[in-house]
Amino acid sequence: MDLLTQEEYQAIAANLILPTNAFIDGGYRPAASGKRFKSVNPATGKTLAKIAACGQEDVDFAVEKAREAFEDGRWSRTNPSERKDILIRFAKLLTRNARELAVMESLDSGKTIFDCETVDIPETINCIKWHAEAVDKIYDQVSPASDDHIAMVVREPIGVVGLVLPWNFPLLMLAWKIGPALAAGCSVLVKPAEETSITALRVAELACEAGIPKGVLNIVPGGGADVGEPIGRHMDIDMVSFTGSTVTGKRFLSYSAESNAKEVVLEMGGKNPAIVMEDAENLDRVAEHIVNGAFWNMGENCSATSRLIVHRDVKAVLIDHIEAHMRHWNVGAPLDPSTRVGALVSKAHFDKVCGYLDVTTDIVLGGKAENGFVEPTVINIPGNDHKLAREEIFGPVLSIIEVSGFDQAIQIANDTEYGLCASIFTGNATRAIRGARALRAGTVTVNSFGEGDISTPFGGYKQSGFGGRDNSLHAHDQYTQLKTIWIDIAGAQDDVAG
Repeated sequence: MDLLTQEEYQAIAANLILPTNAFIDGGYRPAASGKRFKSVNPATGKTLAKIAACGQEDVDFAVEKAREAFEDGRWSRTNPSERKDILIRFAKLLTRNARELAVMESLDSGKTIFDCETVDIPETINCIKWHAEAVDKIYDQVSPASDDHIAMVVREPIGVVGLVLPWNFPLLMLAWKIGPALAAGCSVLVKPAEETSITALRVAELACEAGIPKGVLNIVPGGGADVGEPIGRHMDIDMVSFTGSTVTGKRFLSYSAESNAKEVVLEMGGKNPAIVMEDAENLDRVAEHIVNGAFWNMGENCSATSRLIVHRDVKAVLIDHIEAHMRHWNVGAPLDPSTRVGALVSKAHFDKVCGYLDVTTDIVLGGKAENGFVEPTVINIPGNDHKLAREEIFGPVLSIIEVSGFDQAIQIANDTEYGLCASIFTGNATRAIRGARALRAGTVTVNSFGEGDISTPFGGYKQSGFGGRDNSLHAHDQYTQLKTIWIDIAGAQDDVAG
């Protein structure tokens, strides 16, 4: 899709009709309390809309309708090929409304329209299509039982699931979760982030238009205490999938233990290292990957490269290349298609990121922050014990740690409570494989930054993840139960013989 001009995007924005109510049982409805919260454009500070602030009563109603839909089989027992067809129609409607969704996403989150148009929306659509195509291609199994038995291992949808989303990739994370959940036949209750609820509400309307039955996909906006915790504690929700901070993710384990022992899958924080050894080839290309990994989406990315662990012999030259590439990462209005770095999602998050800039004086590049915008920043730190090396910043800040050898680099990279992603840059194939195996992370890239693609599982080691993976066929595991059906045919053989 060709990009428009800033003026054309602004014209689209001026004519948008933004959804403001919860979407439950196939239609929009206000919160039972009548309360609302402001959705603010972080680039301007202006209110976009006042969204229904749901609570326990709304969660209970949504769960009731989701359970009705699941038990009567209007989706859960639909032929897999029919579910596939409906999900493909859903993807086509997303495609038809892609530009509108991209502008909504940019306005609500501060993300650049460039990223929304070229990454977020296309990948959202592809995710729904990919899982739709998988619906009728995942086979059950027959185990190698004796001649007197047949043992079938079948997948069944787990039931009613709660999906709790982050604010950094509102649409894409929605797709990552509803794609496999709906493909499996589950009924779904979604809590979007309070900062970014608008696109999820619009997507639910399009899903209903595509033919997904009422009660199957419900969007319940609101705060963590008012909606997130009731979802986590609800006795009639069978499973929760959460993406967000490690602190909040751990709470869902407690909620599960204190309620019905529901299944919990967590995708949480990261403090992701990129190791650059002295034998890395093409340092200009390496720098391009480092810059993209650190500053894409304003660094508001759980897989962002936040620690550059670089061999002392190439550090100075690599920084020169990084500086050259950073010139292309300009800060500006999110609806300007030439902008690469937009606004941080909220005033509170802007203040948090600025707090990290205040604890250091050794800023190598960047460091300017004002009015919700933070320019890409590179900072030298003395070692891995520094605050900037230990804590997830979630902003466009790259910390540099100098090392003198391979083993030291691996040790520092693994010296973290997180284990989501890691990268290693080296021209030695043996060292690359050794490093990839030694790094304690769910995704390791060699001579590149990346997260894999829709076909590869995404999730973390240690406090970066728990219970399952997003993306790939493995994502379907978290939304299904395995059932063993054991059939004794010995008696039937006797009857035949008789």
